[in-house]
Order: sequence, then structure tokens, then C-alpha cells
Amino acid sequence: MKSPKVNPELKSITDQIVKGYKPEKIILFGSFTMGKPNKNSDYDLFIIKNTREKFFDRMTTVRKKIVNYPSRGVDIMVYTPQELQTPNYFIETVLSKGKTLYEKNPSLSGRN
Repeated sequence: MKSPKVNPELKSITDQIVKGYKPEKIILFGSFTMGKPNKNSDYDLFIIKNTREKFFDRMTTVRKKIVNYPSRGVDIMVYTPQELQTPNYFIETVLSKGKTLYEKNPSLSGRN
């Protein structure tokens, strides 16, 4: 699937994460994907990366890769491909309703 049009600020965040963290995939979810953002909305990013880092350490690592911080807040969730195999309503919702901003190997994915 083609990536959605994204504003320059969101593209900059995505580019910084791709360059510094090298994820498998980045998915935008939340109010921006539902077309209901307001002035207080933040960017909700779901990142997939094969890593051995502890769950909460992953978010810290990604935040350190964002040099030019946006005017809006950024919520980051990082899951491994193995963690995606465990049934989870939140994960299924993000994978089915989120918008792919970046995918390392789009031909390998059947989603988004």
C-alpha cells in the first residue's frame, strides 16, 4: 500500500527514526489516521524492530534518535516481530487501521 501523504514535520520525524534506529516498519495510528486531530493531538507511532532491548528502553532509544523535535508530542511504541505473534487487541487495531509511514521490505508484508 502507498504511504499516506504526511506533513513535513511527521516526515522529518519518520526520516530521523529510519536513519538512526533502522526499524522494519513505522505505522501512524490514533487521531491523525482517523482524520480527527485537534490542536492538542500528538503523533502516535508504532514501530516494529527486531531488538533485544527491554520494552521501555526501546522508546528511550528511539526518542534519542529524534534530533529535530516536533511542535507536537510524539508517543512511541516499539514491538518486536515476535511480540506481534501474541494475540493483542491494541496491536491488531494498529496493524489493521494504522497508516504505514515506512516499511523496510514492503513486499514481505501483507498488511497496511
